[in-house]
Amino acid sequence: MNRHLWLIGMMGSGKTTAARRIASRWGEKWVDTDAQVSRSTQYSIAQIWADSGEKAFRQMEALELKVVAEGPPSVVATGGGIVLDPQNVQKMRETGVVVWLSALPETLSKRVMQNTSRPLLADDASSDRLAKILDARHSLYEAAAHCVVETDELDVVEVIDRIEAVWNEF
Repeated sequence: MNRHLWLIGMMGSGKTTAARRIASRWGEKWVDTDAQVSRSTQYSIAQIWADSGEKAFRQMEALELKVVAEGPPSVVATGGGIVLDPQNVQKMRETGVVVWLSALPETLSKRVMQNTSRPLLADDASSDRLAKILDARHSLYEAAAHCVVETDELDVVEVIDRIEAVWNEF
């Protein structure tokens, strides 16, 4: 592995699960950028948003992405909003393969409904809310990704197999 595998997509698309499983299968390091921000700051993402706001979180996220990008190649699960900063997208594309794990809002809602730690969904984890977020980010995900893996009807092994097939094309 001589470059990063960057997994992007909405919350609930399966980025963290896929990154962990792919890294295990490949015998490589895996990183979750949200977990890195939490580890670096000693605060949960929800606490950072509540205390400092989204802008501060996005700055921390960009810093962690830069650290990961400059480090040894790894499998990376990114936060869902990582594509909001064009510099993040540029850094990911320059240092590896970017795979968008895509899912319909209804699928995402089922997957994240019980998770209360997501600041964007604190008050509303409905598929309507997720559709609005996805609509706002869709073109950003599309522009950032080298390819898309639609995860709605796939189990985790099938998602990983598709990601590996894409990886082998680059």
